[in-house]
Amino acid sequence: MPHPGEFRVPLGSTDLRIGRLGLGTVNFGGRVDGADARRLMDHALASGINLVDTADIYGWRVYKGHTEEVIGNWLAARPDRRDEVVVATKVGGPMSDDPGDRGLSARHIVAACEASLRRLNTDRIDLYQMHQVDRSVPWDEIWLAMELLLGQGKIRHVGSSNFAGWDIALAQETAARRRVPGLASEQCVYNLVTRHAELEVIPAATALGLGVLVWSPLHGGLLGGVLRKKAEGTAVKSAQGRAVEALQEHAAAIAEYERFCADIGRDPAEVGLAWTLSRPGVTGVLIGPRTPAHVDGAVRALEKPLTEEETDRLDVLFPPVGRGGPAPAAWMS
Repeated sequence: MPHPGEFRVPLGSTDLRIGRLGLGTVNFGGRVDGADARRLMDHALASGINLVDTADIYGWRVYKGHTEEVIGNWLAARPDRRDEVVVATKVGGPMSDDPGDRGLSARHIVAACEASLRRLNTDRIDLYQMHQVDRSVPWDEIWLAMELLLGQGKIRHVGSSNFAGWDIALAQETAARRRVPGLASEQCVYNLVTRHAELEVIPAATALGLGVLVWSPLHGGLLGGVLRKKAEGTAVKSAQGRAVEALQEHAAAIAEYERFCADIGRDPAEVGLAWTLSRPGVTGVLIGPRTPAHVDGAVRALEKPLTEEETDRLDVLFPPVGRGGPAPAAWMS
């Protein structure tokens, strides 16, 4: 069986080569912290995962910026391994009650980058992502800030997250006019339950040369065996937030999904990840593990793809939006 490190792929048209699995760190701070977080990052790196993805607002259960500090302490203790790690963070979320301490104004982008560099204990951010679009700021102003940071070597590439297809197109058009590289990647939610990205976001990213990174491939734990875990009393993430809300709507399909996974002898989390990894246009999938065992399960999903028959069965359980038709107008509400 090949080592996961051999599954390296280019991120869009950049020189970055990443594993098809990336380490998402939204659980760091409140769910995973301190020594456990450091052990988890060590285990991920040893498993061939070289992309560590975070955001300046992560760690809010403790305080915003906490997760970047956890990663920064880990990097500082391993200076000889910094070049092995692709460090990705995000800007745009509210860092305080100050209206100027959020969004994508040039002033905030530059100040937030400096703060992230300090917390991360590094001299550059490999992928600096806009956490969400800010339509109150002109693209020329956004790219002015990004050009400055690129020119100073403080960031290597720019990415987007949670953008619509037309936002990606506008960003790239403006970048082309300014003769800057433009977006390297789009990070979007995509899983068996939430398939809207197939309609415009992934096609737009593919057509414009962006890599696609997927967050929430298990829909907050909904596709990770939620019914079994609830029966066992072991549900953690899947007993909260959007997973609970979605379970009410998709209870019958989830029950059938878990029976299907049992029939083929695979863990539901592995099946959900394997499906997302198999999708056209997807460069990498971000996992949010809390234990090394979660990392190992994700690696198994990468090493053992689904068969065509298994994928067809999943399409019956969770069909594309409108079976390929237009998305509902209010799907983001």
